[in-house]
Amino acid sequence: MAATASGTGPAATAVAAKGCATLTSRLAAIPGGGPAFLPSYDSEHGVGKPLEPALATAAFTYDNALAAIALTACGKAEAARRIGDALLAAVDHDRMRSALGGGRLRNTYRAGRQDERPVPPNGWWDARQNRWLEDAYQVGTATGNVAWAALALLTLAERTGEPRYADGAARLGSWVAETMADERTPAGFAGGLHGFERAAEPLGWKATEHNTDLAAVFRRLAPGARQDWRAREATARGFLEAMWDEERGCFLTGTLPDGTTPNRATSGLDAQLWPLLLPEAPAHWRRALAYAERAHGVPGGFDFNDDRDGLWVEGTAQAALVYRALGRGEEAERLLAVVGGQFSPGGYLWATREPQVTTGLAIGPASRTDDFLYYRQPHLGATAWAVLAATGWNPFTGERVP
Repeated sequence: MAATASGTGPAATAVAAKGCATLTSRLAAIPGGGPAFLPSYDSEHGVGKPLEPALATAAFTYDNALAAIALTACGKAEAARRIGDALLAAVDHDRMRSALGGGRLRNTYRAGRQDERPVPPNGWWDARQNRWLEDAYQVGTATGNVAWAALALLTLAERTGEPRYADGAARLGSWVAETMADERTPAGFAGGLHGFERAAEPLGWKATEHNTDLAAVFRRLAPGARQDWRAREATARGFLEAMWDEERGCFLTGTLPDGTTPNRATSGLDAQLWPLLLPEAPAHWRRALAYAERAHGVPGGFDFNDDRDGLWVEGTAQAALVYRALGRGEEAERLLAVVGGQFSPGGYLWATREPQVTTGLAIGPASRTDDFLYYRQPHLGATAWAVLAATGWNPFTGERVP
């Protein structure tokens, strides 16, 4: 199906056309035709100071999983297979596979062709220290990133009919279920692993965002499977219900690092929006969208957290898709008109409208401040979410919204 064949307005049509063309051309520019990861940031067309070395060559697993799903929504499943094949190669060929266990992925790889085996995590040469460096977050594994890779592989399995993609998704789901399950109240799945190889530190917090991703993965793995994916889906959805704040009509972001204490210190936009895209989402969850409008709304769109210090382009595109899914097409079109004005000269969308947007989150357990920030840089994740919103493609179901 063509990207623009879903009967939407001119803003959605324009965003779909430009976003699909950008993703397709960027992937085609990577030579060889084999497994490849797209760069998460376009360093050539950025603004301000150059990207730090850890980001200049980074291909975040989450961004690339989104791009594979978005390319499928564009009608470019053959192109999306290059990313899917890179994800499968990363699962099969890791430098510490025996220690990591089958089914784990790194948070970040090096952008470009993926010919090396083992598939290399992102890294860079530091001339001052005269040595190769890697980042503790990037070589670690966030549960949500594994889930998004599984969603991308399931999407490819459904579009191509190739069992290897479904098998890869099942391996990813099994790794999460076997290593990240936490039965302590509220039961759910923990955040992942942070750091290097055998010294990686378990992340004890549980995230509403991650458990939403997993609920979608487990549901799509369930038909005809021998494993009890439905029970795992129920656990993930039960965690979401435990994070529901009935008084405020919103979702908490998850728990503190102890895995049990609710985190009430900040609010995350994705935690409000993503559960609404799940199949059979309870009607009372829709109040979270009204909460997001109050707590995260900024002129033209939405901020990541509730300090409302700027427009987060990726999250604004997410909101547009939720509006479409709830039958509020005019609001979706309004947001996509704003998003469509944020294309950078290179074709990626800017991550933010303002120079910097805070999230209230920390990059890792050693962070002393809320140091997870978004900057006005051309961003693959924002571009992929915009395509999903413009084409009306629900990444959790693998289908277009009604």
